[in-house]
Amino acid sequence: PFPDDYFDCVSVAFGLRNMTHKDQALAEMHRVLKPGGRLLVLEFSKVWKPLEPAYDLYSFKLLPLMGKLVANDAGSYQYLAESIRMHPGQAELKTMMEAAGFAKVSYHNLTAGVVALHRGFKV
Repeated sequence: PFPDDYFDCVSVAFGLRNMTHKDQALAEMHRVLKPGGRLLVLEFSKVWKPLEPAYDLYSFKLLPLMGKLVANDAGSYQYLAESIRMHPGQAELKTMMEAAGFAKVSYHNLTAGVVALHRGFKV
């Protein structure tokens, strides 16, 4: 493991969703950041409510079908859709980051919330 207060920035893109103990992972990210350091989390998130039916159709029907046709692997794409739905939404992840000790936590939705960029600081 890395020493305490070691990094200026920690970033994770499309990986936090696959971590079993997100609270522990966030606490570890906080531990290794220097005071004033920044955490950036880019992850699939909760889509804007009016787009939810179309996004669900795409995620659960079209994406696995494309995975089967292109990669002969519908299962991985089914897992992707399911893991996205089980991942905390924007507000919940913000609360989790704050509970791990991060300050000035904010998020910015991209593509109508399909993806969100969360940012927090160690003070």
